Amino acid sequence: GPDVARQRLDAFLDEAVYDYEDRRDYPADENTSRLSTDLKWGTIGVREVYEQTAAAKAAVAGEDADSVEEFQAQLAWREFYTQALWANPEVGTENFKEYEEGLSWRDGETADEHLRAWKDGETGYPIVDAGMRQLREEAYMHNRVRMIVASFLTKDLLIDWREGYAWFREKLADHDTANDNGGWQWAASTGTDAQPYFRIFNPMTQGERYDPDAEYIHEYVPELRDVSADAVHSWHELSVGRRRQLTTEYPDPIVDHSEMREEALEMFQRARGEYEEEAAD
Repeated sequence: GPDVARQRLDAFLDEAVYDYEDRRDYPADENTSRLSTDLKWGTIGVREVYEQTAAAKAAVAGEDADSVEEFQAQLAWREFYTQALWANPEVGTENFKEYEEGLSWRDGETADEHLRAWKDGETGYPIVDAGMRQLREEAYMHNRVRMIVASFLTKDLLIDWREGYAWFREKLADHDTANDNGGWQWAASTGTDAQPYFRIFNPMTQGERYDPDAEYIHEYVPELRDVSADAVHSWHELSVGRRRQLTTEYPDPIVDHSEMREEALEMFQRARGEYEEEAAD
């Protein structure tokens, strides 16, 4: 209810907001407000949150003020996606950005198996699996990890963003049609402010950068708790034999990121009508 939401906001504004810009992308730090569910269900309003953050910003200067402003920018993105959906209601089910030849997302038995592995947190990519298991356990996922798992589904597995959006809608306590749709279409390079199609997250690099000690991964992937952070972050490079020495319970990667990156680039180039021209050059 509102009292608890305000307590959560007060706790965030006491300290964490001033580290938000530097630490918000590190899931083990829990340096976010956790107000998304309250904003979704209306137990607190965005105007009240903004007013309180404005007061927190006015009380400080320099980097602390910049950090508060970064949090306010995230509130603005929520409002932006709400406006985008209001003005373009079709984006709930259709790509906002059209491609000349259309996108050829994968389907069939292999795609179904990969989608199931993604939902179950069994892809063999630790940061992806940690996020998907957090979603199952808590009906929540850290925002940086949401971007990682969305990129993995659309760019490494080449599965339609609508499949991922539907799963988030089913599982997230803070599901918001506009915000989730905007995020998924950003990751899939089909949205209003789409991630450029050629910028594809490397899930291993993302894990190493934002969970360097594998704290988040160890929490949600118990099969890897006795595996060092170095081995966790190089899981895709280890031989099958070495993986089995470390643990017999965690799966091998279901795809090769480097190979799938090239396939994703080719898919988008074909959709843009550019692939044959570049091949001829």
